[in-house]
Amino acid sequence: MSELTDLYQEVILDHNKAPRNFGVLENADRTADGHNPLCGDMLRVSLVLEGDVVQDIRFEGSGCAISKASASIMTEAVKGKRVAEVEALFEGFHELMTGDPSVKGEAGAELGKLAVFEGVREFPVRVKCATLAWHTLEAALREDGKVASTE
Repeated sequence: MSELTDLYQEVILDHNKAPRNFGVLENADRTADGHNPLCGDMLRVSLVLEGDVVQDIRFEGSGCAISKASASIMTEAVKGKRVAEVEALFEGFHELMTGDPSVKGEAGAELGKLAVFEGVREFPVRVKCATLAWHTLEAALREDGKVASTE
């Protein structure tokens, strides 16, 4: 196993064991639930928007290591960002997870820690675990009241 793969695994394990921004966000003005029926992951993403800036964000729920780590790193990545920046991160992350692995665009360089999930693309069932938090965040931003799902 390469040093880079080892590092990626360490980051994912660290965020699974000690997730950042985990818990209830009492003053949330946007909330959405997400569910991955294949893995059983269930989470809620709550955030506070001031204008179009994500001032605070938290997640709660249960899931596998990939799902929990993805939600943790996602909350760190989007806190303080404008909605347009969050949407660009979502697109970049989604491309990383589902795009052609032989094509490495600019998005990968801008994803920072989120790039640790690049190897997950090799396991299609796990891609759903990694993207659940993002789909749930998108649902919270849309405020459509629908449960986000990976199906």
